[in-house]
Amino acid sequence: MFTLRPYQQEAVKATLTHFRRKRDPAVIVLPTGAGKSLVIAELARLARGRVLVLAHVRELVEQNHQKYQAYGLHAGMYSAGLHRKDTDEKVIFGSIQSVARAREEFFSDFSLVIIDECHRVSFEGETQYSKVLVKLRRSQPDLCILGLTATPYRLGQGWIYKYNYRGILRSEEEQFFARCIYDISLGFMIKSKYLTPPIKIDSPIAHYDFSALRVATDGGFFRASDIEGLLKDQKRVTPGIVKNIVELSEARRGVMIFCASVRHAKEVYDYLPNDIKALVTGESEDEDRSEIIARFKTGDIKYLVNVSVLTTGFDAPHVDLIAILRPTESVSLYQQIVGRGLRLSEGKRDCLVLDYTGRGFDIFSPEIGDDAPSDTCTPIKVECPQCHHMNDFWGIVDSDGEVIEHYGRKCRGATENERNGRIEPCGFRFRFKWCGCGAENDIAARTCHTCQAVLVDDDKKLRDAMALKDAYVMRPDSMSLEESSDKRGIPRLEVRYYDVDGRRLTEYFYLNTASESRAFYYNFIRIHDRMPGRVLRVGSPKDAIAAQRRFRMPLFVIARKQERFWKIREKIF
Repeated sequence: MFTLRPYQQEAVKATLTHFRRKRDPAVIVLPTGAGKSLVIAELARLARGRVLVLAHVRELVEQNHQKYQAYGLHAGMYSAGLHRKDTDEKVIFGSIQSVARAREEFFSDFSLVIIDECHRVSFEGETQYSKVLVKLRRSQPDLCILGLTATPYRLGQGWIYKYNYRGILRSEEEQFFARCIYDISLGFMIKSKYLTPPIKIDSPIAHYDFSALRVATDGGFFRASDIEGLLKDQKRVTPGIVKNIVELSEARRGVMIFCASVRHAKEVYDYLPNDIKALVTGESEDEDRSEIIARFKTGDIKYLVNVSVLTTGFDAPHVDLIAILRPTESVSLYQQIVGRGLRLSEGKRDCLVLDYTGRGFDIFSPEIGDDAPSDTCTPIKVECPQCHHMNDFWGIVDSDGEVIEHYGRKCRGATENERNGRIEPCGFRFRFKWCGCGAENDIAARTCHTCQAVLVDDDKKLRDAMALKDAYVMRPDSMSLEESSDKRGIPRLEVRYYDVDGRRLTEYFYLNTASESRAFYYNFIRIHDRMPGRVLRVGSPKDAIAAQRRFRMPLFVIARKQERFWKIREKIF
């Protein structure tokens, strides 16, 4: 019998509380090695009705079943790969492939469905999961559906749920999983000594250069052909990398090497020492794979080379070195790979993480959800001035660790209305596009969300301006803020934009009254601010000049001829 850790007990309690109040499908997020199997076992034990636990691979089905049996309880399995098709037990652990082909009578009387590794699930179209859930709900309309995952973010699709119980709106669109009802961070797990601390070494000795890689616009993944091409061009690097892995693993017990392709994996495999190595790919036969994994767990095999088949559903606590030789598209996938080596094991003090990609993620970074605007960006925390939610955005940090710019658009804070259960977003926009009606819209919006008017995009503004005889379009090379006085001697702020040829456009702002300061805020600060949302008090030209570092320079400045002078009408960032 197992004793649940405090966070596992909290996850179980959160699940019971949620389904007592509502029937919205929910998600629990636990890092790799946090013991999802034990949470599943406890929920299945406590359930009053029948429980169906689904997984996408037989290894997970068997693993979850064994943990439940360890409670001294009996459960059935429904998996052709495990040669079991039980149907009468209160709790059944099944593979989705086999359950999807089960007879209609199998689906009666289940009150709770638990989906392990639910980030892999797609409910769009005629998928196996959607078909199974339709059959289950036909028998039990009030069916409770719970998903568990370590990575609730899918490349090309985004977050798998809409709202996080911590007050975070993950998706503007409706998702099958309405809520994340409990989560725990990787940092907490390591700090609390529930997981082994990782020791990361970036680009040791030799490394590949994947800097030219760009994710495909149709799915958010790197193209396999692009990766393969880069690896072929850098084939001479591989022997040095493998040599470094062997040297650093001399005192290590279990080494997992993650490669980018089957050809790449075979190349790496050939350079490893004989007799203590094995290779697993998607082409490996099930029986061969099972035998290799069993030998690896017993220590007969030290080096296990794989290609995208052991990132989930694989449990080998003795692993104490992870070598990453493949580029990863997201921090979630990166953390999932590293997580293979973070489970606790007797005599294991840490896990060495060797990153040979030259572009690895921070092990503890949050999943931002958007692509980084540039290679200089790093995840930062930005407080919303309206609801005070701490947002995870991409930003730029200076050499002193101070945040000097962020790229967040909209606050992700939200609250759940206790009376009607509706999720109410904060709505504050850090960056926006004005509409003539006064509404603030997302900078990529094509129509106003308030009046539905068509919003002119920046490309059209530039084209229209260039077509006018009395318009001047400048691409600034520099921007300066200076204090000056008008003909009456009244002080003002002078903002100058210079192009590479030294030509100048100028705009003036008065800051002598409260209304003039407000006008400067809306006409300059809000659109130039590198850190929108952070309070910036400007009451004089000197204040604005002192804060010049906060202001970003526009990509284009559009001016129109007014008598003998050019007057700035539009700025494009």
